[in-house]
Amino acid sequence: MKLKEFIYVALVALLGLLLLTAFVADILNASLGWFGTIAHSVTSPIALGAGVIFALIFGKVFPNFNKQMSKRMLQYSVIGLGFGMNVEKALQSGSEGMLFTIVSVFGTLALGWLLGRKLLKVDSQTSYLISSGTAICGGSAIAAVGPIVNAKSENMSVALGVVFVLNAVALFIYPSIGTALGMSMKEFGMWAAIAIHDTSSVVGAGAAYDHLHSDWLVQQGVSALEVATTIKLTRALWIVVLALVTPFFFKKSLSQVSGVRKPWYQSVPRFIVWFVVVILINSYILGNAALIGESAAHACTLVGSGINSLAKHFITLSLFFIGASLTRDTLKQVGLRPFVMGVLLWISVSAISLAVIMG
Repeated sequence: MKLKEFIYVALVALLGLLLLTAFVADILNASLGWFGTIAHSVTSPIALGAGVIFALIFGKVFPNFNKQMSKRMLQYSVIGLGFGMNVEKALQSGSEGMLFTIVSVFGTLALGWLLGRKLLKVDSQTSYLISSGTAICGGSAIAAVGPIVNAKSENMSVALGVVFVLNAVALFIYPSIGTALGMSMKEFGMWAAIAIHDTSSVVGAGAAYDHLHSDWLVQQGVSALEVATTIKLTRALWIVVLALVTPFFFKKSLSQVSGVRKPWYQSVPRFIVWFVVVILINSYILGNAALIGESAAHACTLVGSGINSLAKHFITLSLFFIGASLTRDTLKQVGLRPFVMGVLLWISVSAISLAVIMG
């Protein structure tokens, strides 16, 4: 075995062990001391970054295995994410949040198409992935639509990289911007849910704003964290809608891959169908005490929560495989345009949503 192959195997084993440890610690509600701290430090950006650094230094290793693991693991993980989504709770965000969500999702996709395809001439896959991640919930949306459009690993890696970088920036600067503008708890919560990609970063920004203005919690009777989380949960459900309509936008390229021209809806992958089924089961059966009994509902909720947690850890591991496909040659081919597109789209969505909310 060559040195680079040994390092690849060692990294996969190490990441897998740490993620498994973090999962077990979460399930058992145990700290595990310093080892638990290290295990929980393996986040999505860390896994993606490790894969990218490895690829830039050593190039591609086990390319077929890497491709299959990134694809299959993502698909099964997306199904598992369905256990963390509840239709009833998401719709409780109210008509105001729902209307804002619909307009912002379609508006972001349209603006992304304009910036990516028309202005910067970014390839259709990368442009759509970045737009989807910006419009809904970052990495989860990209993970869901990527396999549908048969996205190349390098395109997935670039899109995820753009989203994760901007997430980190937003988490640090948004609370300060909101404070400088004197945004209320409700205003900041809505803005964070619209303009920040991933749910984790939205939660972090909302919590930071609550901490900065703890006196406003009593005065306004509203928590920025609660507003942001609720609206973001509603937006997360749009992954289903996006996944179902994506084959329509890519029907020409998908038919060319299969060699057979078929209706766009037949291109919806099975894992998306199962994803929808799991969401419905989780929403109306597993937690329904009136239907299956209080004890059974409680047990099912715990199991569903565990599966959802495991799916998130698998997604993190799959990001290493995706990052490991982004070699120097690939970066040269991709260029800077996707990064420019992501930044411009992020700034545009942030500015427009801020103007609407503050107006």
